[in-house]
Amino acid sequence: MKNYKIKSLLTFSILLLGLHSSAQQSIQFTQYIFNSISVNPAYTGYKEEWFAQTGLRSQWTGWQGAPRTGTISVDGVLDPINKRHGVGLQLSNDRLGAQDATSIYANYALRLQLDNDDTQRLALGVAVGVTQYGLDGNKLQEIDPGDVAIPNGKISSWNPDIRLGVYYYNPKWYVGLSVQDLFSGADSNDEFRFNENSLESLYRNVNAYFIAGALFELEEGLHLRPSLLVKDDFRGPTALDLNAMFIFNNKFWAGAGYRTRARIFDRDYFDTSPAKLSSVNAITGIVQFYATERFRIGYSYDIMLNRMRGVQNGTHEITLGLTFGQALRQLLSPRYF
Repeated sequence: MKNYKIKSLLTFSILLLGLHSSAQQSIQFTQYIFNSISVNPAYTGYKEEWFAQTGLRSQWTGWQGAPRTGTISVDGVLDPINKRHGVGLQLSNDRLGAQDATSIYANYALRLQLDNDDTQRLALGVAVGVTQYGLDGNKLQEIDPGDVAIPNGKISSWNPDIRLGVYYYNPKWYVGLSVQDLFSGADSNDEFRFNENSLESLYRNVNAYFIAGALFELEEGLHLRPSLLVKDDFRGPTALDLNAMFIFNNKFWAGAGYRTRARIFDRDYFDTSPAKLSSVNAITGIVQFYATERFRIGYSYDIMLNRMRGVQNGTHEITLGLTFGQALRQLLSPRYF
């Protein structure tokens, strides 16, 4: 069993890291730590109960045309006894100025039991979906009257997509690797021409995500849950998120995060970009409260630490989570990851 786990991890790691492309950044929620299905399809069914979550993110409030994102997800296990097959559905809408992207994905995770006590599992996940990319010419201000690069009204195109992931967990720690938007990269020479035949410049980048975290019991009723996320699009800066949450009596979570750029890979833009792209990005305050055993509320606030700090009012994000359906088993411990 141990050799099987190692071979599976190596195979998926080589597959995931061997892919690359170019375009825009994918959506990233601060509160992915409460429901990692947004960054890794292999997380599908992890809670082993049917769980629904909705999230709203208002980025850089105070700026006209600033990003606005909404998402809804539902996931669970098809076989509540063996808990081997996780399935889920994700819908999201992302708006930035005149452009928007609406996505729907169907998720599946094969969850392999690695020990007799079922305390650790290796999950292999895939998500298949489609994204509609749109550009509203009515929201663009032309410099040259009659500019043919600006569309009349709104244009849109559909793009199929796939996501892959691997996720391992036990009661003390977890680790996961995934890639998203495999079919969305733009390789056209007309990337910055907006017309009825080409919306490639709006397509998201292929992004790789590495997540990891752990759980420490400090005393009875108090846990510490540190975690990290590394996100890379194979072209621009690597994003690094560091978070730490305190968990009080399994009901109230409070913590903070730090997001920065990390020079993990040597890329040409470091030496040619203005001001070398300041590495400091943002700090975040995060809370989550279980109003009932089945209903939870999360909120986070991001504060920029670079030159954008004085020209916008931060980023707000709220999530609502609901566990539903009749559980056919009892967890030995709450799902902290």
